[in-house]
Amino acid sequence: MATLSSLRRRSAAISVAVVAGATAVGVCLAVGGASAGTVSGSLYRDPSSAVVRWVAANPGDSRAAVIRDKIASQPQARWFANFNPSTVQSEVSGFIGAANAAQQIPVLSVYEITNRDCGGASAGGAPDLNQYQTWVSNFARGLGNQTVMIILETDSLALQTCLSAGEISARNQALTTATQTIKSANPNAKVYLDGGHSTWNSAGEQANRLRAAGVQYADGFFTNVSNFNSTSGEANFGRAVISALAGMGIPGKRQVIDTSRNGGASGDWCADDNTDRRIGTYPTTSTGDGNIDAYLWVKPPGEADGCRYTAGSFQPDLAYSLANGAPNPPTTAPPTTTPPTTAPPTTTAPPTTAPPTTTPPTGNGCSASVAVNQWSGGFIASVTVTAGSADINGWTVTITLPGGAAVTGAWNAQASGTSGTVRFTNVSYNGHVGARQSTNFGFQGTGTGPGATATCAAG
Repeated sequence: MATLSSLRRRSAAISVAVVAGATAVGVCLAVGGASAGTVSGSLYRDPSSAVVRWVAANPGDSRAAVIRDKIASQPQARWFANFNPSTVQSEVSGFIGAANAAQQIPVLSVYEITNRDCGGASAGGAPDLNQYQTWVSNFARGLGNQTVMIILETDSLALQTCLSAGEISARNQALTTATQTIKSANPNAKVYLDGGHSTWNSAGEQANRLRAAGVQYADGFFTNVSNFNSTSGEANFGRAVISALAGMGIPGKRQVIDTSRNGGASGDWCADDNTDRRIGTYPTTSTGDGNIDAYLWVKPPGEADGCRYTAGSFQPDLAYSLANGAPNPPTTAPPTTTPPTTAPPTTTAPPTTAPPTTTPPTGNGCSASVAVNQWSGGFIASVTVTAGSADINGWTVTITLPGGAAVTGAWNAQASGTSGTVRFTNVSYNGHVGARQSTNFGFQGTGTGPGATATCAAG
């Protein structure tokens, strides 16, 4: 069993992974701008995550608006942490299919290595490394051929105190083989190995561990998962690791940083007992740093570390504490889309309604355009609201649904009505839109989605 001191040194809150990966089909939040790294595009958000379900079930809660706007609206990693070799391929395929249909980048956190967490709070994983490779092979077959980001085995390299020299060697070979298996199945997969974090192992030591585990076959490494170290501190640590790897003849590797809870104080590891924690940089591939491919929310904000609450359980007071006082997310992101609450088909077609090209109105009003992804029995709609030649403060978009269609959920807007003529109004953070600028909202529904036209009224 891991000691308390070791848990304080590392990201003990990783225990949430077992719960977080149980059932999810992704949603997306588009985040604008080109990346300075090797990944560019919008990230995919999970509509059936614990925080999204809580917001949907508690619309009257005084904390709901803050949690909805600042946490539930954001893309977070989906964890694959259950040893399920017979079903993992179909689960991955459904998740990837939904992300591909939305033309978004999914983030998958693989947490299945044998003897994970050294028998600590997140003990589990594959019974042995042979069965681990079987699981990984089935996982990889579901990845498709579009860009995906894989967070491969948190703590597997930074935490090795429970392993003998022979067990470390076997784990390193298993991670090398897993990376090669994923890359062979999907050459567009971006695979990142465990880089620990800036207040754990030294950069040189972590680089040695990464080299031994086959980082030369991966795209780079991740740091700060479930921890609270500052983004600047992690970036400096990452540059040192990258430099050390280059000195070993392994150049060109990049970093991703978990920013889900590093916007406030550092210190004691457990967020359950610390009200100084805040969400950090919103998830994006637009980092402005050539060494960093993305800032990701790998640890789901609001899910407990296991101090006051059961590890992995969603706690609204924790989510509210993390989000309250944090900046609002960007208001001029590219279109946001979401899949249905049940997984769409694993083979998906491109959007049935192409996003129209809209010219902003010349007056003080606004315009709206709709893009729809349709599948059998349901759809997702992404709506772009564009201001005219003057700023607007508040907007309402009116959309007429075909007969038999019904709205089942919306994000970045409040819906009035569920069928026929439905009105969507701005939420607190996206009502102000600058002249000729845009903001976005989306909704999902059953039946046939609407056409490309919508009516927008400012104010």
